[in-house]
Amino acid sequence: MIIFFFHLAFLLKEYKNIESKQNLQNFFDYSIKQIELSIREIGYGDASINKKMKDYINLLFAIIDKIESWDIINNEQKSEILKNFIGHSLNFKKYTEYFEKYRNYLRNNTFNNLTKDILNL
Repeated sequence: MIIFFFHLAFLLKEYKNIESKQNLQNFFDYSIKQIELSIREIGYGDASINKKMKDYINLLFAIIDKIESWDIINNEQKSEILKNFIGHSLNFKKYTEYFEKYRNYLRNNTFNNLTKDILNL
């Protein structure tokens, strides 16, 4: 889930100044609703769902807050951000390189191109 949140955070960050706030809000709402539906399908009760969703939303906003300065920090600091959220002893240099490539991919594609089927739902 954390890796998905990093993807979502980078997507929102890259398109926040390009795309309309309404489209980004619709995409965000759709993504959160899908997470909630997935939790319901697992079989959690309403109280558990509310608690999990609160935790997930707080985690997503913490990630968004940390990557806000992604453009101006060095690779060591980027790896440290990833390490703080993922928490495993993995090669964070590969994750940092991956997310840089993902950001380039986002820059080279339009928001509508990436979400055309999702927003129409």
